[in-house]
Amino acid sequence: MASTSASRDGGAAGRIRNAASTFSSEAQSLIAEIRKALNMMKEIAVCFEKDNESAMVKDLENAVAELLESYEDCQHHASAIESVGNSYQPGAELTDFKKLLEAEFEKLKSSSSFASQSHPLMRQFREAIWNVHHSGQPMPGEEQEDIIMTSTQSNLLNITCPVSGKPVIELAEPVRSVQCKHIYEKKAIMHHIASGKAQAKCPITGCPKILQADKVVCDPLLLVEIEEMRSMSRQTARNNVVEDFTELDDEDD
Repeated sequence: MASTSASRDGGAAGRIRNAASTFSSEAQSLIAEIRKALNMMKEIAVCFEKDNESAMVKDLENAVAELLESYEDCQHHASAIESVGNSYQPGAELTDFKKLLEAEFEKLKSSSSFASQSHPLMRQFREAIWNVHHSGQPMPGEEQEDIIMTSTQSNLLNITCPVSGKPVIELAEPVRSVQCKHIYEKKAIMHHIASGKAQAKCPITGCPKILQADKVVCDPLLLVEIEEMRSMSRQTARNNVVEDFTELDDEDD
C-alpha cells in the first residue's frame, strides 16, 4: 500500500514538473516577443534620430524603460514557475500553488538588482541612438575602452561552438543547454552526446554540467539573441569602415 501511495505521489510530482515546464516555455516565448519589440523600438528610434526628432526618441526611450520592467517580471515569473515545479512534493493537504508562485516570484525579484536605466538593453538602445551622429565616439562620461566593450556585449555565454568551432552567428541549427546555457551546433553536440561512453560532459572548458539530448534545445530566446549578435557585428564592421576612411582623410591632409 505504501509503494502505491509513493508511486501516486511521484506521478503527481512528475505531472506538476511537466506542467511547469510547459508554462515556463510559454513564458519564454513571451520574453522572446518582448525582446523583439525592444529591438524594433530601437530601430524606430534610430530612424527618428536620423530625422532629428529628439522628442520622439525620448518618448521611445521612456517606453523602453517601462517595457524593460515587464521583461524583467516575465523572466522572474518563468523562473518561479520552473523552480516551484522542480521542488514540488505532494503533502497531506492541498497545495496552494498561487501562494507558492507568488512567494518564489517575490524572492527572485527582491534578490534582483534590476534598474531599467542601467539595464544592458537600455545601454544598447542609447548607444544605437548615439552612433547615428557620433559613430566611433564614446558617449558622454565614457572612455573609448568602455564603448568598445559595451558595443560588443551579448547575453550569449559562448560565441563559438566548442565542438564544431563555428561562430555562434553562423550555426545552421543552434541549440542551448537547459542546464548550463552554453550554445552548440545541434548535429555536432548530439554526436558528442551519443558518442559518450557513460555521461557526456559539456565540452566548454571548466563547465561541469552533464548534457542530455532532451535538455539541449533551441529555446525561444536563443534565435533572437543570435540575431542581436549578428546585428552588433554588422554595426561594429560599419564603424570600423568609417574609422578607416577617417584615417585615410587625415593622411591626405
